[in-house]
Amino acid sequence: MFEGHLEISGRSLPRTYLGTSPFIAAGQFGHRARLYQLDLYDQPENILKVIRKSYQMGVRGIQLIPYPPVLDAFQWAWEEGIELSIIGTVRPDEEAADIKLLSGLDADAMLLHGAITDVCNWDVISGHLEAIKDEGSIAGLATHQPFRTTAKLLESPVLDLFDIYMIPVNKAGYLMDTEFFLEKQRHEFSDLINKVDKTVIVKKTLAAGVLTPGDAFNFLKTVDYADMITVGIAYEKEAEETFTVLSEK
Repeated sequence: MFEGHLEISGRSLPRTYLGTSPFIAAGQFGHRARLYQLDLYDQPENILKVIRKSYQMGVRGIQLIPYPPVLDAFQWAWEEGIELSIIGTVRPDEEAADIKLLSGLDADAMLLHGAITDVCNWDVISGHLEAIKDEGSIAGLATHQPFRTTAKLLESPVLDLFDIYMIPVNKAGYLMDTEFFLEKQRHEFSDLINKVDKTVIVKKTLAAGVLTPGDAFNFLKTVDYADMITVGIAYEKEAEETFTVLSEK
């Protein structure tokens, strides 16, 4: 499951990426965010350990959110000979700087953060997408509101300006702008995403740790739109367990 590579706009990208949300102690992890702040953000050498273990488990890509500790760990990994394809996140209020930074890292793709995409300011979004493409990277969008934003995207003038779409997907409907991800909604969602007709990266598949890897990845077998996956990992043991299960599905 999610093995091998995909050809996108002339580039060969791995289908599995190491996510970095735990590394920045993102709020979706609730009470664990403080622990991640202490264990990861404040100690980037521990981020390096996760990157190293994930690489040993066969992961060849990183979905990089360019905060300083993540960049430090990535640089150390690179110095060890760990070569990873980068899909970078362009953060709100840091767009120009992040695009230049990620271009300097030779990012294969750059995705506008969901906080940018979900505002649906098409003039602003189109400008950023063009700036990404001008740097020679594949342009994409991420969303935190896949039902609402996808419906708007289908009627937008930016639909032809990007190639990758990153969306939260999990059987619980956690962080998917739906209270319950019921069977009817799942069919409607599939139709909606397939109409966008982009390469889809699924994220938040473990529902911020609520679901076990086995449960989460079994659910992904039931969807028909997931082309790639990014999985946030906090510790070496998690990397070993999660990527072992993923490789067996």
